[in-house]
Amino acid sequence: MRHHGVPRIALVGLLATHCCQAFLLSTPSTVKGLNVRRSFGNVMMSWWRGGDVGQRKNAGASSRGVLTPKSRVKLGDLSVSPMGLGTWAWGNKVVWGYEDAMDAELQEAFNLCVTEGINWFDTADSYGTGKIVGQAERLLGKFVREYPGSDKIRGDLQIATKFAPYPYRVGSQSIVKACDETLERVGADSLGVGQLHWAPPLGWQEEAYWTGLAQLKADGRIGEVGLSNYGPKGVARAHRFLAGLDTPLASNQVQFSLISRYPLDNGLLETAKSLGVTSIAYSPLGLGLLTGKYNAGNIPSGPRGIIFRRVLPTMSPLLSTMGEISSARGKTMSQVALNWCVCKGTVPIVGVKTLAQARENLGALGWSLSPEEVEGLDAAAKRIKKQSVQNIFQST
Repeated sequence: MRHHGVPRIALVGLLATHCCQAFLLSTPSTVKGLNVRRSFGNVMMSWWRGGDVGQRKNAGASSRGVLTPKSRVKLGDLSVSPMGLGTWAWGNKVVWGYEDAMDAELQEAFNLCVTEGINWFDTADSYGTGKIVGQAERLLGKFVREYPGSDKIRGDLQIATKFAPYPYRVGSQSIVKACDETLERVGADSLGVGQLHWAPPLGWQEEAYWTGLAQLKADGRIGEVGLSNYGPKGVARAHRFLAGLDTPLASNQVQFSLISRYPLDNGLLETAKSLGVTSIAYSPLGLGLLTGKYNAGNIPSGPRGIIFRRVLPTMSPLLSTMGEISSARGKTMSQVALNWCVCKGTVPIVGVKTLAQARENLGALGWSLSPEEVEGLDAAAKRIKKQSVQNIFQST
């Protein structure tokens, strides 16, 4: 099936909230209609009060073997590459400094990833700032149409999008309408998977949203149903509810990295695995904290810089261990961090703004950390007394 010139695109609605816009700044939320005001100071205080890393037994290295960009893992009935490409930065002027002039290189980075085997891309209807909200979806649709490779490769692409549970979206049909709006922006007439971006602030709407997703699947608008920013209790609850509608829950996208290990510590990864739900890891590089490119004398500008100044000093044990593995393996620290996520059984999504970043990220696959290296990274991560600040929309 073709969609306005775009072969079947599976929009894997992994409504992951990379909403730094909502909590990095002491301003009202930039998410339209969402009544959230939380100062950066409040968020950082919650981070400092976050407590020590939990002692729950963590999973070891993945049993999936060495995965390459052209390998495929299951996400429901979809077959996706073991790492996806994230688009949060595409259209985000506040956190990532997006400008229209970046589009040409973004297309080149997209083309390289697709040619090398990456076949799914994460986006959201809330990505983009101000007047260009939804820009990431528009760019992604454009890049798919203008990809110079074969129709066979293009037809295998899966796009991951997320529908935000804005308070003005009431009832199951509001999710159907949101899906139709995404289809228009991307230029498609059917989607692969729709996911809820986060648990709605109006809890009584949650089952209505899940029902809307189930309806989209039944109607053929989407192929799979998923969640984002849900904890173990929420995943189990949604799984039960959707099962009553004869609709499987395919995935849950959650913040997960060496400095954000809550999905291991609170049993989320274990719960998802037991239910057959794929865990997708967003922010696997911790906004860049795990790349090894920053130190006290080299801090990024803008909102990220505020976080880096508070977090970097606590990360020395982990960065040292990562550096040792990086040198021994001939890999970058970013590649080590991403491979660790794969070894933990997740499917990471990583942002790309340049060709250089695309090449580096691709190098995170095609090899695997040893169990001993994974254990060493786990031990070093546990020595960090406070984990990274969690997304304010993360639920239990």
